[in-house]
Amino acid sequence: MGDKTHAHPGAAGRAVTADHPASVRNVVLVGPSGSGKTTLVEALALTAGAVNRAGRVEDGGTVSDHDDIEHRQHRSVQLSLVPVEWDGIKINLLDTPGYADFVGELRAGLRAADAALFVVSAADGVDGATRMVWEECQAVGMPRAIVVTHLESARADFEEMTRVCAEAFGADDPDAVLPLYLPLRGPAGPDGHAPVTGLVGLLSRKLFDYSPGERKESEPGEDQLPALEGARDRLIEGIIAESEDETLMDRYLGGEQVDVKTLIEDLERAVARGTFHPVLAAAPAAEGARQGLGTVELLELITRGFPTPFEHPLPDVTDIGGTPRELTPCDTEGPLVAEVVKTSSDPYVGRLSLVRVFSGTLRPDDTVHVSGHGLADRGHEDHDVDEKVGALSMAFGKQQRPVQQAVAGDLVCVAKLGRAETGDTLSAKDDPLLMEPWRMPDPLLPLAIQAHSKPDEDKLSLGLSRLVAEDPTMRLEQNQDTHQVVLWCLGEAHADVALERLRSRYGVQVDVVPHKVPLRETFAGKAAGRGRHVKQSGGHGQYAICEIEVEPLPGGSGIEFVDKVVGGAVPRQFIPSVEKGVRAQAAKGVAAGHPLVDVRVTLLDGKSHSVDSSDAAFQTAGALALREAAAEARIHLLEPVAEVAVLVPDDYVGAVMSDLSTRRGRVLGTEQTGAGRTLIRAEVPEFEIGRYAIDLRSLSHGTASFSRAYARHEPMPPQVAGKLREQDGENP
Repeated sequence: MGDKTHAHPGAAGRAVTADHPASVRNVVLVGPSGSGKTTLVEALALTAGAVNRAGRVEDGGTVSDHDDIEHRQHRSVQLSLVPVEWDGIKINLLDTPGYADFVGELRAGLRAADAALFVVSAADGVDGATRMVWEECQAVGMPRAIVVTHLESARADFEEMTRVCAEAFGADDPDAVLPLYLPLRGPAGPDGHAPVTGLVGLLSRKLFDYSPGERKESEPGEDQLPALEGARDRLIEGIIAESEDETLMDRYLGGEQVDVKTLIEDLERAVARGTFHPVLAAAPAAEGARQGLGTVELLELITRGFPTPFEHPLPDVTDIGGTPRELTPCDTEGPLVAEVVKTSSDPYVGRLSLVRVFSGTLRPDDTVHVSGHGLADRGHEDHDVDEKVGALSMAFGKQQRPVQQAVAGDLVCVAKLGRAETGDTLSAKDDPLLMEPWRMPDPLLPLAIQAHSKPDEDKLSLGLSRLVAEDPTMRLEQNQDTHQVVLWCLGEAHADVALERLRSRYGVQVDVVPHKVPLRETFAGKAAGRGRHVKQSGGHGQYAICEIEVEPLPGGSGIEFVDKVVGGAVPRQFIPSVEKGVRAQAAKGVAAGHPLVDVRVTLLDGKSHSVDSSDAAFQTAGALALREAAAEARIHLLEPVAEVAVLVPDDYVGAVMSDLSTRRGRVLGTEQTGAGRTLIRAEVPEFEIGRYAIDLRSLSHGTASFSRAYARHEPMPPQVAGKLREQDGENP
């Protein structure tokens, strides 16, 4: 790394293909919003020759042109693939959104990749959310490197940023996070800021000047060498510490000069194993330039240091019945196992599925088995269908360039898989298999919607089903209690994108309405009621009288009906009619229109008429009796309470617990989970956590997460119930 001087011609005007897994590198870019991931992808594409000097592809767009919503919001909202070629290696660059609402896209990128580039801004530093993703990658041994951007900022300090990265990412071993190059600055401008014009390789001791518009190699001046030696010595010691040659450190400390080629080979092996994490610097190309600063060095690191798909462990695979299958990783002749990591709709070619092939080879016109299991709780029904693969292509901006096959280890866009959803497995139709799905965040922000007009109502169901098929981090709920259509999202920006896609992609205009929490009612004490339904105004009359007693039961008891009628006051055939009327009225509510629960209704007495009594009459009498009992009793409003588990860094435990108490929460306990995090368990009324997904993110600077599960309904405090009744009175 650091010895090459040529700029390799790339893939301008043609699709980048690979015929063997060894010639593929799958790299996901990770970092906060604004760190420069998309700009870096475009700079790498320029250097690799995938775009022209203006950063444009053939159709006049850029490699990052994928979604009109991204242009309107001025940020990435979805995973995008940009394939480039360098030294005969196909590099699949997976650009992910940095905003927390689109973490599902990041998870998909991590699933599809074999290594990660963590992009951090020299002006902003490392945030807590990026640290958390680093720890996730560390837990599974994914190789990682760090790219420092925004070196043009007046506050940029590469050396300080390297120290920050070592502190944030190298807590266990700071010497495993070290720079491979140091930036060189040119003359200071009028503002006193000296721009970065080149890099010097610590191992090669070569100077790479980017100021001419493309990389030029030269020897550093004698006055520059002393400043490099300290950083170089530390880098060499860091590489040797990760070397498989256990004698190398002793020989080095004994004064032996280690060959640079040996050091580079050891460095590449350590990077591929995920035990050493180099820090590099990068900047976009100036207008008219052929190469951005540091892009050649980065492409060399990816091709020579990052692992091939052979080194990526295969996710667990079973047959459709759940029996485990042992497969050889990345066997191009093995059984087909591929996974849909992203689904999108293109206005010209229809549904497009971005697929990672883990085993076998995928070809156009193949008939494959599509399996989707394990996401029924998010509105995704389990499905097993056979479908014919359409065209295979590589995306370049808004272009789709056709390819003839996708070998194990590669990524490809597949057209016309009508039933395939994000997370589904593709396999051979005569050997159907299923991959264990990756972990996806739970959507915890409710968005209640309704069709804007009758034509929208006709299209709403189809639009919503397609939306959740594309994005498994959304959950569609048809709430039977509140009769609302609720789209559960990860945050406000996620919800905004969902509404925009419904409108622009599926032609559905919806209105957002207040989300209703399903309330219940119950009796606070015993009460009696008499239902009298007597009508004799000519013709066949109606006659039914019943007397009931109502008493509260423990939570979760439902409605219990007891018959204590003696002497046939209510004929036996009409007892079920009274119960039916009582239960129907209970479902409608007796005070505020919420279902009545947890009461025992006892039928004590009644009267009937030999001619005019009927099933309908006694149903009506039963309902009237329950309403009369409620009018004389005190009715409790019951609200749902959720069990909430909040995983939060120790620094924010106090703030989170204080916030939970303001939400009428009861903290049940805390426990340490390691890595400086605490799990807080609490019970909180659902009324108080409608926007908790947003509030917790703000409170913890994006470093906390939570889960929720329904626990029970319990009486709402009188003052809260009173305010709610006042609001309902104002908004009937």
